[in-house]
Amino acid sequence: MSSITRRRALGVAAGAAGAAAGLALAGSAAAAPRAAAPAAAPASFDEVYQGRRIKGGPSHGGHHGGHHTGGYSVTIDGEELHVMQNADGTWISVINHYEPVATPRAVARAAVRELQGAPLVPLTLA
Repeated sequence: MSSITRRRALGVAAGAAGAAAGLALAGSAAAAPRAAAPAAAPASFDEVYQGRRIKGGPSHGGHHGGHHTGGYSVTIDGEELHVMQNADGTWISVINHYEPVATPRAVARAAVRELQGAPLVPLTLA
């Protein structure tokens, strides 16, 4: 009968653990859910919010400065609010870039609150 050393026993155990981890990863990758189908386009809106006229609806073009806008246009008092849809489906604008919200209407309302009555100045993209 051969005697086994502590080093050899640890090596065998580590190899078995690595193989088990590899199998677990392969199994979880196979069971990973597929990406959800794209959601329907957000509904159009036209309302007065805190004294400001906000409008939103599908637009043509869909890209602005290399960013995907989701083919959606938002205005505040007739001035365009540049919006962008994130990969997770949330929306941001140039006014609230670090505060994603669920819908274009919510992004327009957040911008109105942030503007605190100040006019929306047109953004010139070079």
